[in-house]
Amino acid sequence: MGHLVIDVGTSSIRVAVVEPDASLRAERREPFLPSTPFPGGLEFDAAAMAAAVLRMCTEVLSEVGTITSVGIANQRASTIVWDRISGVPVAPGLGWQDLRTIGTCLMLQPQGFQVPPNASATKVAHILDQVDPDRSRDLCFGTIDTWIAWTLTRGEAHITDTTNAAVTGLIAVGTEGDLFWNAALLDVLRIPMSVMPRIVSSSGDLAVATALPGHPALTALVGDQQGSLIGQACVYPGNTKITFGTGAMLDMCTGPVPPGPAAGRLPNGCFPIAAWSRGDRTTWGMEAAMLTAGSAVEWLRDDLQILTTAAESEVVAGRCSDTGDVWFVPALLGLGTPHWDYGARGTLTGMTRGTGRPEIVRAVLEGVAHRAVDLVEAAQSDSGLSISTLRIDGGMSVNRVFAQALANASQRRVEISPVLEATAVGAGFLAGLATGTWGSVDDIGATWKPVAAVEPSTNVSNRDRWSDAVERSKAWYPDLSAINF
Repeated sequence: MGHLVIDVGTSSIRVAVVEPDASLRAERREPFLPSTPFPGGLEFDAAAMAAAVLRMCTEVLSEVGTITSVGIANQRASTIVWDRISGVPVAPGLGWQDLRTIGTCLMLQPQGFQVPPNASATKVAHILDQVDPDRSRDLCFGTIDTWIAWTLTRGEAHITDTTNAAVTGLIAVGTEGDLFWNAALLDVLRIPMSVMPRIVSSSGDLAVATALPGHPALTALVGDQQGSLIGQACVYPGNTKITFGTGAMLDMCTGPVPPGPAAGRLPNGCFPIAAWSRGDRTTWGMEAAMLTAGSAVEWLRDDLQILTTAAESEVVAGRCSDTGDVWFVPALLGLGTPHWDYGARGTLTGMTRGTGRPEIVRAVLEGVAHRAVDLVEAAQSDSGLSISTLRIDGGMSVNRVFAQALANASQRRVEISPVLEATAVGAGFLAGLATGTWGSVDDIGATWKPVAAVEPSTNVSNRDRWSDAVERSKAWYPDLSAINF
């Protein structure tokens, strides 16, 4: 029997069954788009999300019958506050991309707290300030995993796992690597400890999903990027994946010891993460972020209108063998790891009268590839671990021109995930570890079978030329570049 997995993303909800052979069955997907009430704001209807999850789960279960257990994967740091008695959200959920609390993040810095605006910390405080200014109500806070677990258990389980807790901006790490809520920061933000969920393992006997037919056990909670890491069988130190979606996230498994302070950026711009936990053991990892990846291809399609579909980028870029020394820096929203320059902007340079549509499209694909190598180099430096092979998933992973560009720029073998989005598979693996479907992480490691592998086709990576282009993109808006989170 398989494991029911619920994957709540930023713009869609997916429910499927992960089988013992790691395949997906009875998959359902529905759009679930947030709203933008004002520039920089991103909200969603948590009650509608819960209703959609229950309905989709019921549909899948009616098709497949009995399952072994349930796992949840989710967009991280999105924030919901609800009434403990009624279970009704007291305000719209705030998406992880919501920037309305950026001022609070800046005000926390002189007090010694480095909290980025995409974390949950200041979002919780903002909602409480709006609906419970004197902190007298009996409320619950949760990220998406917490909210869905609450929904599935009819309010019996108010929990979050280590992978989600670690990116709220509200945790501290003990001497033994245990995670707990940072009482000092909670006090500064006036967040009562009573609203906080209990931190549990990513994999284990966590609760009972009494809201679902058959009352299956809930045995896994995991953040989306960590789910993709495990879903691509990156279970040994140095195993690394990159997910290429709207942006791109590199995640590396580093082992049983945190690679640095749990809160705060490492010297080369990466962040420590909890990769997963079982019992009292946490496996740690490292994360690096690219703010613009697939959205650069969307820019070619929707704004420049030189592509009719994103998939066409492969065909058009394939019409030329190189860019003619044209370089594109995908910094449409600034530069993430290792630069963290919010004032940087996209740069297209080196064009001549002979530059055409194919060269520009290829330059965009190669620019995203080179930015990915920036993440790889930063992760190696911050972790001290060597990355010999890259595993990739996400929409851009099926683009053969892009995959070859990544192999050439990185001078590494690139292995393409057999599942376009590996997050749900990772949640299934963690659910199955708790029930014995997979006996150990070694069993998960043995499941990796890439759908394709790409080797470098040249020994020239042009990284010096790339670095010159990046320097041209930096600090276009100096005031934004001066902001540091």
